[in-house]
Amino acid sequence: MYAIFKEEMFLKAKEVYKKHTDFDQGSVGLDQLHAHQSHALREIIQYVAKNSPFYHEHFKGLTASDIEALTTDSISALPFTTKDDLRTHGAALAAAPLHQSWIYYETTGTTGKPTPCPRNEIDSIHNNTPLILNYKKILERHGSNHVVGVMGPTELHSTGDTFEDVFRSLGHSVVKMWPRSPVVGMKRTMALINELQITALVCTPAVAISVARFIKDAGQDPATTSVKLILTVGELTTPSLLRNIGEVWGAQVYSCMYASQEASILAVCADDSHLYTVPLNNHYEIIDPLSGDNYDASQGQVTGELVITHLYKGQKPLIRYRTGDMVRSTAMPDGRQKIVPIGRVRDVLTLNGTVYCAWDLEAALLERLNGCLDYAIQIDRHDGIDILNITVEMFNKESEVSAVLETVKQHMEQALTGVKVHIVNGETSSVTGTSAMVSWKAARIHDLRPAADNTDREAALALISRGFK
Repeated sequence: MYAIFKEEMFLKAKEVYKKHTDFDQGSVGLDQLHAHQSHALREIIQYVAKNSPFYHEHFKGLTASDIEALTTDSISALPFTTKDDLRTHGAALAAAPLHQSWIYYETTGTTGKPTPCPRNEIDSIHNNTPLILNYKKILERHGSNHVVGVMGPTELHSTGDTFEDVFRSLGHSVVKMWPRSPVVGMKRTMALINELQITALVCTPAVAISVARFIKDAGQDPATTSVKLILTVGELTTPSLLRNIGEVWGAQVYSCMYASQEASILAVCADDSHLYTVPLNNHYEIIDPLSGDNYDASQGQVTGELVITHLYKGQKPLIRYRTGDMVRSTAMPDGRQKIVPIGRVRDVLTLNGTVYCAWDLEAALLERLNGCLDYAIQIDRHDGIDILNITVEMFNKESEVSAVLETVKQHMEQALTGVKVHIVNGETSSVTGTSAMVSWKAARIHDLRPAADNTDREAALALISRGFK
């Protein structure tokens, strides 16, 4: 309805939609895409240098001629923006006054000072359009006339507003239900699924696991509900974890986006279940997380820390923002990158002298393990060897899985060089549900080795002590 009262925004939305539709249909060549990115880069640098107090200072050495000469090939000449910059300077990063935004969010503040994340209409138009185009294809694979239960990590997160706009644009009904809210809770969430015959869910993997556990404990099988499609957000998810969640629910599960509260939509799931970048909206770099040097992401596959630059004049554009996330990136012929988020830089673990990302551990555990509802890993060290003591929570607790767990143990010890593995079937604690709020490491890992850094785990435990469930 708001478009009726904002004709300028209505026209802008049509323009952005056409550009994304043209790109989606293969009508935008590489030269045209690169020209668009370089032109948008120069415009966004001028925009933030003029309007953002932080970037005015951050780019004070840049002259007008420097900016005019900028292209995406020379972007590494610009300084990085970091999470510490966001925490330290807060609202000073914004390039427009708050009254020009349509909504205000914040990061959760579980691992540091909350940072402001206001968004204006331009932000929503650019970010929601590629979601609409891609999710249309996904939903059509799973029927029509969907009723979608949107279960965000909190009531104050952008998930609810974003997916409401996307699914309303596609002609589907949205039910906002926050199972972790004391006003709703798990019992009412289960009732809503049954009463409204909800066909699809949007939630974190941890919420999908928690709701499935509650439904089973209530005497019902999640696979017999009306839910046939689950779009997960907010957490590291290997295909093996998605497979296990799908088996429990009897549903198809997609990791539907890669995004953050501060950086918005960075990659979108296509109907082939892979995540692809959105090069009309952002410029992407893959860097060595230690040296900061760029990898050539245009050829083959590279692994490193993702750095993004917004290419649209939103409320708070970020320039060369170090996401702190490790990704594996594969260049695509159309200029996109197929990316696999493999964990945060600070989630990297060294086991017996070998470095592993979060993805590596979860994949090694779940590749040969079906019917696993949840898991937690304790790391210890004896006689100079790192040991993983793993608790897996199987959906069917009564089933005999000792032989399966022995197979998984052998597979993990082959995949993780020199590591000893012990696996038991048991129950995980509530800390595993904090992944989207803190980190995968906080939720899954308790490192008992000398000099181990468990600060994220402590933040997760503090969150639980304040009532998070």
